[in-house]
Amino acid sequence: MRELWNARYNSEEYVYGVSPNLFFESQLLNYKPGNLLLPAEGEGRNAVFAASLSWKVYAFDFSEEARRKALKLANKNKVLINYALCSFDDIEYDEAFFDCIALIYAHQPSEKRKIYHQKLLKYLKPGGTIILEAFSKKQVNFDTGGPKNIDMLFSLSDLECDFNELSSYDIKEERIFLEEGLSHTGMASIVRMIGTK
Repeated sequence: MRELWNARYNSEEYVYGVSPNLFFESQLLNYKPGNLLLPAEGEGRNAVFAASLSWKVYAFDFSEEARRKALKLANKNKVLINYALCSFDDIEYDEAFFDCIALIYAHQPSEKRKIYHQKLLKYLKPGGTIILEAFSKKQVNFDTGGPKNIDMLFSLSDLECDFNELSSYDIKEERIFLEEGLSHTGMASIVRMIGTK
């Protein structure tokens, strides 16, 4: 899997563009900057945007090429991000450290998904926020990005189960027009969630 992503990111072009995800951008503006975690961050577009708003950004991905391009983008924009080269299995942060965790198209196999999501909740402060956007299971009907394996796509009930420890959450399934580089373009079926611990 790492080889696949390294091959995808192995160009000077940014696969998903350099602008932040629109949902992430609109939501992050509602909160006072603090410590932010971006799992499976890829080429750094969301991390760089958050850092420009004075968030202290922590990110990780298992692709060396993704990290290289993210740090290059951060340097170009004169911001600092803490970007670790690791997987969901490897991450270790202090409990209740993050004010916000944002999962933007961070797809995982179903047998690992709930484990990873609940692991992340340990690192979120009480009162902290989860921001999530990902492809829904209906995305198999569209050729506009995302995993081809329905097992790696999300349903509303998946997320309700994974994040049932949150004190509140709002989850929606929507159809939107994506314009995120060459790999996320066109009509898509997505899920969006805002949750509070």
